[in-house]
Amino acid sequence: MEHDQVPSTNKPASRPPWNKGKLVGPKPPLRPSHVWSIRTKLQIDGRKRDLALFNLAIDSKLRGCDVVAIRVEDVAPSSYAMDRATVRQSKTGRPVRFELTEHTRMAIDEYLRLTERKSGQFLFAGRGERSRGLTTRQYARLVQEWVTSIGLDPSKFGTHSLRRTKGVLIYRRTGNLRAVQLLLGHSKIESTVRYLGIEVDDAIEIAEKIDI
Repeated sequence: MEHDQVPSTNKPASRPPWNKGKLVGPKPPLRPSHVWSIRTKLQIDGRKRDLALFNLAIDSKLRGCDVVAIRVEDVAPSSYAMDRATVRQSKTGRPVRFELTEHTRMAIDEYLRLTERKSGQFLFAGRGERSRGLTTRQYARLVQEWVTSIGLDPSKFGTHSLRRTKGVLIYRRTGNLRAVQLLLGHSKIESTVRYLGIEVDDAIEIAEKIDI
């Protein structure tokens, strides 16, 4: 006697989604109070390289891959940091110009004095050989350490938080999207609007100030 075949209900185990338990989407910028807290913590701890790296990342508004690719001559061709620098972005190939504030220049000068890094070398050394630069993964790990050290949730912040920090602050203070577009090196203004992620709230806030 033949028995009817019962279809198996066992399904192959599916792989968990890559983003399970993770916060996805744009990372928020740091607040000015966060910037000062991290800066002060790094100064107190005597972390010269990290202080120079953090300050330059905020000022340059560059992607992480471009921050770690900066060479000594890009910002300090005469062993002293310049007021302004220009770096070509790896993603777009477009040059972007940025300012180096006094805090940043002082931190870079002190770091170069201690490490004696020269033109032709990556500005920020990685592990091992002096000629090897910091990797994007190492940089991301440092950012996690910095935000954790001042009590922030490391899952909510990343290297893009540093890139967005000054651009968002400039936009909120001036409303000048075109200026932020140039500073971030975006080819289209729409990219800047999406990147800032605040266009709806700001549009409403502007509208509320107009009385007709």
